[in-house]
Amino acid sequence: MEIKNVTIVGSGQMGHGIAEVFALSNYHVFLEDAFEDALKKAQKSIETSMEKLVKSGKLKEENRSAILSNIKYSSNLEESVKGSDLIIEAVPEIMDLKKDLLSKISEYARPDAIIGTNTSNFRITDLSKSVKNPERFVGLHFFNPPVLLKLVEVIKGESTSGKVFDEAFALMGKIGKTAIRVFKDSPGFVVNRINAPESLLFCIILDKKIASPEAVDRFAKSQGLPMGPYELMDYVGIDTVIHSLEYYAEALSPEYGKCKAFKQKFDAKELGMKSGKGFYVWENGKAKIPDVPPTDKLDLLDVLAVEINEAAKVVEEEIALPEDIETGVKLGMNRPFGPVSVAQGLTSAEIRKKLDQIHERFGAELFAPATSIKEGKLRELFSKKEFQKAAKEKPQTQPSANSIAGSTTGKVSLEKKGKVSIITIQNQRLNLIDAQVLQELERTVDEIADDRETLAVIIRGNGGIFSAGAELSQFFNGSKDFMEFSRKGQKVFKKIQESPKIYIAQIEGYALGGGFELSLSCDMRFSTEDALIGFPEVQRGILPGWSGTQRLARLIGISRAEYMILSSERITGKQAAEYGLVSKVFPKNTIGDETLQFATKFCEETAPISAYLSKISVNRGYDGSIDEGLWIEALSMGVLFSTDDIKEGVSAFIQKRKPEFQGK
Repeated sequence: MEIKNVTIVGSGQMGHGIAEVFALSNYHVFLEDAFEDALKKAQKSIETSMEKLVKSGKLKEENRSAILSNIKYSSNLEESVKGSDLIIEAVPEIMDLKKDLLSKISEYARPDAIIGTNTSNFRITDLSKSVKNPERFVGLHFFNPPVLLKLVEVIKGESTSGKVFDEAFALMGKIGKTAIRVFKDSPGFVVNRINAPESLLFCIILDKKIASPEAVDRFAKSQGLPMGPYELMDYVGIDTVIHSLEYYAEALSPEYGKCKAFKQKFDAKELGMKSGKGFYVWENGKAKIPDVPPTDKLDLLDVLAVEINEAAKVVEEEIALPEDIETGVKLGMNRPFGPVSVAQGLTSAEIRKKLDQIHERFGAELFAPATSIKEGKLRELFSKKEFQKAAKEKPQTQPSANSIAGSTTGKVSLEKKGKVSIITIQNQRLNLIDAQVLQELERTVDEIADDRETLAVIIRGNGGIFSAGAELSQFFNGSKDFMEFSRKGQKVFKKIQESPKIYIAQIEGYALGGGFELSLSCDMRFSTEDALIGFPEVQRGILPGWSGTQRLARLIGISRAEYMILSSERITGKQAAEYGLVSKVFPKNTIGDETLQFATKFCEETAPISAYLSKISVNRGYDGSIDEGLWIEALSMGVLFSTDDIKEGVSAFIQKRKPEFQGK
């Protein structure tokens, strides 16, 4: 069924935010609420939000009126839902309230309409008992604020049909969201389920008077997290945290009922930002956090080990796949890394030891190691790509990664146009290079190396940005891990330099740090005039660690290389061409076409073996003495003399025709 008309029931912060998201994607939306005052407040909030989007340049002024007209406001439930293709319930997290409302919605809705719930915790299966035809009922958990946060958890209840589950998942992509699949219904689903034992941990810290909220929050921010745990709970609402813990105590484990400190705040009506005071006093939407030293009673790995443990349980219970857990935690909790990537830098033994310590210190069975951690099988668990049951239901929306003609592995995509292969880095807005990008890039480079048809390769970034550098906010468990991250980048970039294919970097926007180093490993660099190129590393306390200190000096000389590295000055593509860093400069609106045209012509007119040996001669000769370089050059000539391509090239030249090289 094609979804065109959507009804959101409940006009609170989540409800009106979800309505705005659908309206921005040109869906016709009914926003329903039994209270007229709530609807007026919601309409004003949506209009204010639209104004902010216009001012920020995310929405054109001429489109605002049309988008606002997509939303109709109503306090008549029956009229609001009867013609809709999708109805989403978004009322407060009260089980009886939701059940009563869902019963009425399913009474008024068309029999084929999909009914969704924006519950953040309640099992979809429990709520589905109030819905007629529960196979059409699905969980759609948006995150707050819905207009800004990309994540949506799509949850399959026990009765939800596979077709509805797939349709709901696909729809989230159409409205610009990043959806993750929750295959098995469980309280808290993925993000809140993983966050739940953390909430208990931070409550016990206060109950045992181990550290103050402000000291813990200062510690969290010192570790690079955007918000401390207590500040975040204040922002969300301590009442929300309490209700969640009470539900988890009933549905998951009675240990969630141990928390005392949060209950005291709740009883005192100190609920956080919504009441003006919680753990902190709030003014103008900001918490006034006392300036105290970070606590030394807590280690970042304490928190991360608890997350890893719960993530392991989520995979063991076949609730969600590791990749979706990682995406969910990063986007849902606004974090640079999730538990799966953190676990990659640790052994099961290290995690088990830490969990045993936490278990003993805080006295909660929830912190005891999961089965896979006890058995030393965590790495195997987190490498899962599918569940037996889920695999049958999971639609194949991407081309096969084995097909070089068009494969997408997540953050690196590959397409082929004749003899030219195009690698695109697509890691959010700035195309930062993290461990996953390096892994996928290496796999793609290896795949291309084995493809006899490809002669030239273009590396570019998605969205008009080559790459703004390495993702340094990912988790590193000490100096050794950071060193290995450096060695990994060096290894991948060396594969590009030594590849039998000719690599061209198509530089647009930013080519900074690790992105600049990636371009330096290529054989040629094409750039727009206004691209910004440079090494900001020393201003961040590091250095260009993916071969930049070595490659740059070889290209432009020691003096100029040291200046670029030590000053962190950014130069334009035009300046880079003057330095000899960039081979060609093109206008911004034509660089893609010009680069592809050059690569295509190069493939048509160049003998593959000749190109490869020329590349080797230049690179190897430059690294050694001139005598060594001359020997490599002479040996290459000897090899070429025995090829079919030299005969074809000479014959074509004499006959004044275009050569047809076979790479033989």
